[in-house]
Amino acid sequence: MSMSTTVAAQWVERWESQQQRYAIDREERFTVIADVVEHLARDRPSPLIVDLGSGPGALAARLAARLPTAEVLALDADPLLLELGRAHYGTALRHVEVTIGAEGWLDTLALDRPLDAAVSATALHYLGEGTLHEVYRGLAERLRPGGVFVNGDHIGPDSAVIHDLAQEIGRRRSGRCQTLAQEDWESWWAGATADPELSTLPERTGERGHPHCEGNDLSVSGHIELLREAGFVHAGTVWQFGNSQVLVAVR
Repeated sequence: MSMSTTVAAQWVERWESQQQRYAIDREERFTVIADVVEHLARDRPSPLIVDLGSGPGALAARLAARLPTAEVLALDADPLLLELGRAHYGTALRHVEVTIGAEGWLDTLALDRPLDAAVSATALHYLGEGTLHEVYRGLAERLRPGGVFVNGDHIGPDSAVIHDLAQEIGRRRSGRCQTLAQEDWESWWAGATADPELSTLPERTGERGHPHCEGNDLSVSGHIELLREAGFVHAGTVWQFGNSQVLVAVR
């Protein structure tokens, strides 16, 4: 089914609003991720970039705007979110339905050249540690030498004391920066399901139905260890606020 751009814009805007409710630093993280990719892909004539767990494609669209010659793939397991993204963002992105971490998930992309960058934002913490290790290994194998993986997610510091302090600082900032959004994850899906404009679209999947949704509580050093085991040469944090981190790993 084709969807009007007006309907898609309405639901994508509502999606972004409820996402912001859970991460007040989201726009800043997106900017940092885009800065990293833009810097490391600056000499590539047509960089190939994938966004893991993209939803409709907000981060992927920012990367496409920053790097107009790039080919940007927005990867997600939920067909409804992907269809909204296709209608809203058009040909700026290529939306691909794939379950991150499933067997052979990277092979289904049929990439015609090595990746220049892979990014993700608040998606990979849903994966179990074993699955995450395989995802990191697969990305390391498909990134070109010098290619980059950037993960902006909720990742705790190594120290328990600093972890608790970061959570408290995050709570205080949230109190100072309350968004106007009244909608949360469940109410967004309830509204989308009830909307007759979306009634013929594929049923929701949602990250909570992800077959690898085991979750992990890895600290920064835990992620860095997995990344180095997977084949990345350099790995570390380039931005942090509270328990939000932007981790960068270079192949």
